[in-house]
Formats: sequence, C-alpha cells, structure tokens
Amino acid sequence: MLSAEAGVSPNTLAAYRNDLAKAREALHGNLSGAKREALARLGAQWADLAASTVARRSSALRRFYGFLVDDGIRQDDPSSALPQPKLQRPLPKVLSVAEVEAMFEGVSARAASGEALAQRNLALLELLYGSGLRASEVISLPRGAVRDGQPFLILRGKGAKERLVPVSGRAEAAVREWIANVPKASLWLFPSGKTHLSRMRLYQLVRAMAADAGIARDRISPHVLRHAFATHLLSGGADLRVLQSLLGHADIATTQIYTHVDAARLVQLVNERHPLADRSR
Repeated sequence: MLSAEAGVSPNTLAAYRNDLAKAREALHGNLSGAKREALARLGAQWADLAASTVARRSSALRRFYGFLVDDGIRQDDPSSALPQPKLQRPLPKVLSVAEVEAMFEGVSARAASGEALAQRNLALLELLYGSGLRASEVISLPRGAVRDGQPFLILRGKGAKERLVPVSGRAEAAVREWIANVPKASLWLFPSGKTHLSRMRLYQLVRAMAADAGIARDRISPHVLRHAFATHLLSGGADLRVLQSLLGHADIATTQIYTHVDAARLVQLVNERHPLADRSR
C-alpha cells in the first residue's frame, strides 16, 4: 500500500520495514494481533531511545494498524497505547550568500578549465542551490531533464507528487557544458557505473566543494544548500506559499521553519511596511 498507493520513496519503505520488523520481534511475532497492553509495554521498552526514534517507530505502527482496520483485517486500533513524544523541529543549518558565492567562485574557476568532473560539480551545485532540489532528486535526473530554452523542470518528488521547479540560465548553461561528457547511452544526467551518482557520493562532492571555499565540513551537505535556496529566496521577498510549491512541501508548516531562520528580515519588514510603523527611524 505504501508503495502502490502512497508512492513513498524506497528509503521510507526500508525504514517502515525495519521498524515493523523490530516491533514484531519485540512482540514475539504477534504484530498484527497485538493488544493495547502489549503495545504499552513496547512503548516502555523504548524509554531510553531518542524522542525522534520513538516518534518514528510509533508513527510506523500507527499507520500499520490503521491499514489493518481500513482493510477489515482487525476491528480495533490498539495504537493509541503507543507513546507520542512532542518533537521540536530544529532550525535548519544555512549558509550565508557570501559563503555560497565563494563555493561557486572556486567551482566555476575549475569548470572553466574544461575539466569534465569540474563541469559536473558546477552543474550539481547550480541545481542544488539554484533550484532547491533534494539530493535524491538531483542524482536521479534523467539525461534529458534540462532542455535548452525550457526554464523549468518537472519533478516527481516525495509521495510521487509532481511539481515545477525553475532552472536558471546559469544552471542550463552548466548542464549544457557537462552533458557533452555524458555517454549517449546513459539514462541519467549524472551517471556513475551502471546507474546514477549515489547520495553518499554527492554528499562527499558537496563537502569537498565547501572545503575548497573554507567552509567547515560539519556545516555543509546537499540539504544545507536546499535550505540556503529557501532562506535566501525568503530574504529576497518570496511568498511563503510560492516557496512551499518550489520545495514540494505537502504542508505549509514545513515551509514555515524558514520564517524562524529569517526572523531579522521579518522584524525589519514589519517596521518598514506596517501602517503604524515609525517612518522616521
């Protein structure tokens, strides 16, 4: 059901499978028929785990028992006995505009030499920061995803939902330079071996690009570049709903985290634009 109807990613499927397998083991094999009392004891066994882990495992089990009820496999849903820890969403790590510019400066200089891998890195950086793509989205782009004169991509992101993503002229030019090095038989824009670039390899490449720009390795990842894309757009005056669409967030609450990151700009906005603001300041 998760794969065929909900369209979740392979990573999410693997996480659900792992959580359900661990629960079945703890319940001595009686997962589908477990009573509320058994699930309450299961929650007690998780007392030493991180709140985020408990929340994830509880969520997997609640969805599982909800599925059993919906399909008429059992009449009651015992998952209310599971713990529901309240999580505080952490503020995302972001880079300053100057730091991103330093990354581009170094990568662009190498790409200008005509080195194929440097051109690939520039294309990756342009799409990660310029379009706000997720790591899984950029590495799995098909060869013909970026077309000359087409200023957008049609992506299938989380939950198999499609969205339009803008592609800058700079990104289009970088991809054009890189694609000349991609074997014509490749199905992928960023091939590696028999498939495409892995998430781990992308992570390593982004860290190397950041290190060359003097950015600490623990401050950077492909997702940090996505956060920078969102934060810098919001700083430039982008509407939150537009940002939600660009990022492919199902819930506006997920996008609202960036309003906390950019709180200083919002205070300035109120002071400058509110009808009762002191214009003399």
